[in-house]
Amino acid sequence: MTHWFHRNPLKATAPVTFNYYGVATTPAATKICNDLRSSRTRLLELFTDLSCNPDMMKNATDSYFSLLKGINFGDQDNHSEIAFLKRYCRKLLEGTQHQQNCCSSICIYIFIYLLGFIVSLDDSSQDSKLRYIQNFKWTDTLHGHVPSAQQDAVFELISMGFNVALWYTKYASRLAGKEDITEDEAKDVHRSMKIAAGIFKHLKESHIPKLITPIEKGRDLEARLIDCYIIQCQAEAQEVTIARAIELKHNPGLIAALAYETANFYQRSDQMLSSLDPAYTMKWRKYLQLKSCFYMAYAYCYHGQTLLASDKCGESIRALQEAEKSLCKEYGETKGPGTTAKPSGHLFFRKLGTLVKNTLEKCQRENGFIYFQKIPPEAPQLELKANYGLVEPISFEFPAVHAQWTPESLAAFDLTKRPKEDSAKPKPEEDIKPVKEPDIKPQKDTGCQIS
Repeated sequence: MTHWFHRNPLKATAPVTFNYYGVATTPAATKICNDLRSSRTRLLELFTDLSCNPDMMKNATDSYFSLLKGINFGDQDNHSEIAFLKRYCRKLLEGTQHQQNCCSSICIYIFIYLLGFIVSLDDSSQDSKLRYIQNFKWTDTLHGHVPSAQQDAVFELISMGFNVALWYTKYASRLAGKEDITEDEAKDVHRSMKIAAGIFKHLKESHIPKLITPIEKGRDLEARLIDCYIIQCQAEAQEVTIARAIELKHNPGLIAALAYETANFYQRSDQMLSSLDPAYTMKWRKYLQLKSCFYMAYAYCYHGQTLLASDKCGESIRALQEAEKSLCKEYGETKGPGTTAKPSGHLFFRKLGTLVKNTLEKCQRENGFIYFQKIPPEAPQLELKANYGLVEPISFEFPAVHAQWTPESLAAFDLTKRPKEDSAKPKPEEDIKPVKEPDIKPQKDTGCQIS
């Protein structure tokens, strides 16, 4: 299934040295800076390393993000002021609750309420003093080589996390393109898409709202684009489920329902891009429209088999006629960012055409010899609901703050010793090189053999 999926390019970023000369006043603080630089470099290298697998990616992401969280939130888990206050209040609250039977004053209840409020405070909402020390620049997946910049470590956390999610989608696409994909590899494709969806979802819900600078319309971190990526990941994971159901000859009603749900996922993704600039989104939208039509065809095809089994031959013929529609050529000729998917040449797609043709001919023969039913002018309404096989994102959380971030190491960063900026001297523009992604050579397509 080589080039079965459309993929937007990876985000590119300006180099970050984390050289806080003068600010890092101890060897421990300097080591954190060095480890941040090396772990970031390593993670960026893995994005384009064809030998990288999910275990390698997880180790690299855990290493970098655990260090980066110290810049975002400091050592919040055990040593922050609010964590100390919370521990103290919990102990005081416990003691007060033990004694409240002996107290009649309403003040004790007010005191308990206030203590409970303090205990409920979220540690992660407390920014580290280092959060705004560094400027980060990242390009977008749709806007070519035009970067966005924010002096905010949360922006770095989100942007790098976004690229990690993209890597999982590209890894799944590369794996699906193997000549003889095994059942375990198909499961890896399925899982990778769910992991990617979970990362996008976590970024949207837990971190993007914390950015101080508003997101520009049409940029990667805007809610519509994030939602589009989430739903596309879910839809592509469901494609693996459908392929398996077809391979194992499951009930046509189940396959039709899964295909219908998947088509609707692609349709929703397409609608989310409809108000954005076509120059950047048209190719992506054509892919989503193609996949929506493709799986709607599958839905009609297998629904037609269900109708035929229920002696509704006329409706079955009309459903199968509807299944013959496709947008493959239009997508392939559309220009825009991203690798071009070529589903029309795949065995998995060609099988659909043969299946529709053979089933339609069978229905027409049966109708001419047995049923003599009138073919409806309109295609049957599909109101199918899949009870099995629907994909949900895998829950994702960034790792805990690295052990190197102690109260002493955080205190060793002295912001009063930052070099003063010379506003009269223009800053040189940082060169952001595009990510050179490996050119994946198409392999002979043998279809999606999952059993």
